Amino acid sequence: MPPALLALAVGAFGIGTTEFVIVGLLPQVAGDLGVSIPSAGLLVSGYALSVVVGAPLITAGGSRLPRKQLLVGLMGLFILGNLVCAVADDYALLMAGRVVAALCHGAFFGVGSVVAAGLVAPDRRARAIAMMFTGLTAANVLGVPAGTALGQAFGWRSTFWAVTALGVAGLVGIVALVPPQPASAGLRGELAVFRRPGVWLALVTTALGFGAVFASFTYVAPMMTEVAGFSPGAVTWLLVLFGAGLCVGNVIGGRAADRRLMPSLYAFLGLLVVVLVVFVFTAQWAVPAAVTIAVFGVFGFATVAPLQARVLEQASGAPALASAANIAAFNLGNAAGAWLGGVAIDAGLGYTSPNWVGAAMALAALGVAVASGVSGRARRSRPAVTV
Repeated sequence: MPPALLALAVGAFGIGTTEFVIVGLLPQVAGDLGVSIPSAGLLVSGYALSVVVGAPLITAGGSRLPRKQLLVGLMGLFILGNLVCAVADDYALLMAGRVVAALCHGAFFGVGSVVAAGLVAPDRRARAIAMMFTGLTAANVLGVPAGTALGQAFGWRSTFWAVTALGVAGLVGIVALVPPQPASAGLRGELAVFRRPGVWLALVTTALGFGAVFASFTYVAPMMTEVAGFSPGAVTWLLVLFGAGLCVGNVIGGRAADRRLMPSLYAFLGLLVVVLVVFVFTAQWAVPAAVTIAVFGVFGFATVAPLQARVLEQASGAPALASAANIAAFNLGNAAGAWLGGVAIDAGLGYTSPNWVGAAMALAALGVAVASGVSGRARRSRPAVTV
């Protein structure tokens, strides 16, 4: 793999760390800034909403810039946002820093996916995308626990100083290792791909498929402590198991998608349905629950590279904005899945009910993906009309 992919992965590691590490630091942040835990929790929501808004807007605004220059600017925005967080002395400034840092998130992964795919031969594009997303999976396994431990030992601001340093490392790597990139097709060309039904079907598949993951994952902690019988302290190690599964799934997904994209996507979504249904029952016992969490991580993240590669395929010719929109779709799915899982619990269906919600969403994603594949084959087989 080209060294430039390592630079993209480092940037992804920093972005993934700053997105999720705040969860482990909420008590420290709330106590230091004199706000409630629910108010501190809005730092997560504010970040997610900024990703959804920033992904298409920033990508569209930079549509005439060479992609390497745009990536450099995005890392600069990331560094600025985390620097603001590191020096924040009140809640409003910390929220502002989170929002600024999040603006780069969707655009970085969207444009970075296009750049990564262009660095390798066509039959290795999904693996190149997966290589960049390795930074995101590593953030869950290493960055978030390390950042949480650092913040607990030396204060939460030290975590944001460390993430700022990661951003600088990513910026230097992109400047040094990423070769010159062409500009995108311009805003008009990027918008034109949204006239293609296949692009919209791909985006809906992403939102439903990853929404399925977060419908269950959001409530893993109470599921494990209240149903499986784990102690609260064991949740950290269960999340490490899930993160290890993400890393394995990322590799498997990239390799499989390069061989046969749509069959791989069908298979992983189908297996995700099965795992979530099984999780309803294995969550009743500690050891089976722990094994299922790891398998859940594998098939939950095995869908990511195929989903991103599918959007690039459907938006060929002007993929940057569609790719960024797909990152927004991931985050919309996260929010919707978490909400629907909570609705099921509030309805009195129990802590395992989000697994049923996730299975239903994954099944719906599979249906949309199959419809997308069938319609794509129909269009390709349609005879050309000559005049």
